[in-house]
Amino acid sequence: MIKTIFEKIRDREVPGEFVYEDDDVMAIKDIHPAAPVHILIIPKHAYPTLEDVPAESDLPAKLIKAAQQVAKELGISQNYKLFMNVGRKVQMVHHLHLHLMGGWDNPSPLTKTKIV
Repeated sequence: MIKTIFEKIRDREVPGEFVYEDDDVMAIKDIHPAAPVHILIIPKHAYPTLEDVPAESDLPAKLIKAAQQVAKELGISQNYKLFMNVGRKVQMVHHLHLHLMGGWDNPSPLTKTKIV
């Protein structure tokens, strides 16, 4: 099976700028940031989409907790966005991940962010 880019980053086969890592989750800087701070919170296990995560899994909570910790460490914990694209028609990488975005001086949720 062909690895996703996130699996290659996880396995250190391609570089990624890590800002957080634990046993289940990693966080890297987005290479095409849509905000002053744009971090990808990624499970180490490669689920293609959120819909593929078992209902009993605590993975979504782990992703959010990791995002909270990273936001705090990066000094954006009072003003940030979290979002996730779900599905093959909207995901660019078919490996579940959460976007953490912030760092604006004067954020406007309707005009400052290009959602990709």
